[in-house]
Amino acid sequence: MDFLFNMLPLFKIMFVFICMLIGIRFKLGVGLSVLLGGFVLALITGMKMDLLLETTTSAIIDSETIYLVLIVALIMFLSGLLECTGQASRIMESLTGYLRSPRLRLVFFPALIGLLPMPGGAIFSAPMIREAAEGLDVSDSNKVVINYWFRHLWELAWPLYPGMILGAALSGMSVFKFISYTFPGPIVVFLLGYFFFLRSSVLPLEKGVHDNIEVKSGNALRAVKESLPLLVAIAGSLVFEALFSFISPNIPFEAAIITALFLAVLCAAFANTGAIAIIRSLLVQKRFISMVFMIFCVFIFKDVLGSCGLIAELSRLAGGETALIAAAVLVPFVVGFIAGITMAFVGAAMPLVVGLVHSMGLTSQLPAWAMLCMFSGFAGIMASPLHICFLLTCEYFNVDLYSAWKRIFTPSIVLLCMGVAYFFVLV
Repeated sequence: MDFLFNMLPLFKIMFVFICMLIGIRFKLGVGLSVLLGGFVLALITGMKMDLLLETTTSAIIDSETIYLVLIVALIMFLSGLLECTGQASRIMESLTGYLRSPRLRLVFFPALIGLLPMPGGAIFSAPMIREAAEGLDVSDSNKVVINYWFRHLWELAWPLYPGMILGAALSGMSVFKFISYTFPGPIVVFLLGYFFFLRSSVLPLEKGVHDNIEVKSGNALRAVKESLPLLVAIAGSLVFEALFSFISPNIPFEAAIITALFLAVLCAAFANTGAIAIIRSLLVQKRFISMVFMIFCVFIFKDVLGSCGLIAELSRLAGGETALIAAAVLVPFVVGFIAGITMAFVGAAMPLVVGLVHSMGLTSQLPAWAMLCMFSGFAGIMASPLHICFLLTCEYFNVDLYSAWKRIFTPSIVLLCMGVAYFFVLV
């Protein structure tokens, strides 16, 4: 009986998650389903109405929420300009000489955009995937899983991701020392992506389907010219982040991304005619409005989750003789799975892991336990149907969320198992 009582927080969060899935399955809409989950969560945790209203208001006007809305809006403006003006097609054509393998063309843009640590960045690479798949026998479902999976190829080893920076800081390591332990992450993610989504028995690309695609010799100057908006977005984020951090450490990293994306939009606008009309039409599109609404709903849920005390209760599950295992595996996976955000599981689980490691006299094993926490949490966010990139990609390709999620869940669990194996190697 005591065991069941101690597991009550986990039962509560799973019930909330089931309510969300029911809403999604009955076509209530992802945004409304997430919002419903937040209200159910507040109800079953006894959250007072004034606190709920305060939390909801705070989430809507929070700078992180506004930054994400701006980032996603700029991404959609940029991707819309590239798509509607035909520049996306020209970029793909200019790179065809360098990307002769159809499978390489499919993964190139998600992996490239993955170097840009922008929330919701999968919507940036989605139009690129559509262009890369032109003339190939690739279903929208395959486009969704390929775009989503390879968009996060670098997340466990790229120093610009806030989750990596926070994880390193909480572990007491420099970012680059932290990455020296996490570097197998991208290798494992790529191999799993190839096995589950790209190998010939899964994605046949039958002979004759793409044989008629003309493969021209690469033209470096044309490729750079057509890809300039993408280069500005990616390189600009690195340059501006370094510049802003030099000016003041208080400038948020999102400011660098917003600045780079704004300049990238200007590049695309000046390179093509009719840009203003295209942006104006994008602003009133149902897809744009629903994505912005969904972002607000996700952040409302995240803040309700933090304010209702359930995260703290989940952390207290890590008590007794299995404390450290629960802290490094169960807590980050569940929090990542429910929140779909790296910062959420790192902030909730890593302090607990580090504290338990030191209290148990296992300081020499801290890197191993920290990596177990990172891999477990990352597997959780990749398996999460509430991950903003997954939601945006399904929305873009108009693919049923549940059917796409079933294909993502298995490799995510395998990723968790690989993290456990890596833990034993480090120990």
